[in-house]
Amino acid sequence: MKKVIVLFSVVLMFSCQLFDKKVPDEEQLLQEELKKIDWTQVDQFPTVTDCETLSDKEAQKQCFFDYLIQVIQERLGIDTIQIMYPEVDTISVKVTVNPDASLQFETQIPTDSITYDIKVIDSILQNRLADFPRVEPAIKRGIKVKSQFVLPVIIKVDSLSVQ
Repeated sequence: MKKVIVLFSVVLMFSCQLFDKKVPDEEQLLQEELKKIDWTQVDQFPTVTDCETLSDKEAQKQCFFDYLIQVIQERLGIDTIQIMYPEVDTISVKVTVNPDASLQFETQIPTDSITYDIKVIDSILQNRLADFPRVEPAIKRGIKVKSQFVLPVIIKVDSLSVQ
């Protein structure tokens, strides 16, 4: 019986050393985990009802961008901008989808030499897109996040003649 007690004491003494290791600091673990996350990519892009049924991530993303461009083009009153600025064929629109599903639209200044009043076009943009259909925000690790992207919106549509 003494041998068993001595052996048990030795095992107990060595096993306690296994638990003597320090627990990592929570803040340090958090910082290490945050460094692993690619903050430039989202797990799920923003989406609209028309695109939610698609299961492929890339197809859903393309559907969403196509939908945005189409709705923006339809609502801008292309003829208004074409009359005011006939030399403009495309404008770039910066779209921000906030975590609360609110949207912001901003006309981006073109890099070419065409000069026009950006405030006028931006005003038309804000006015025409005020009641934009609901967009679900992007998701990163189960949390709704802000996302931004710039879309080319074609203003001048050349009519093709059918022969």
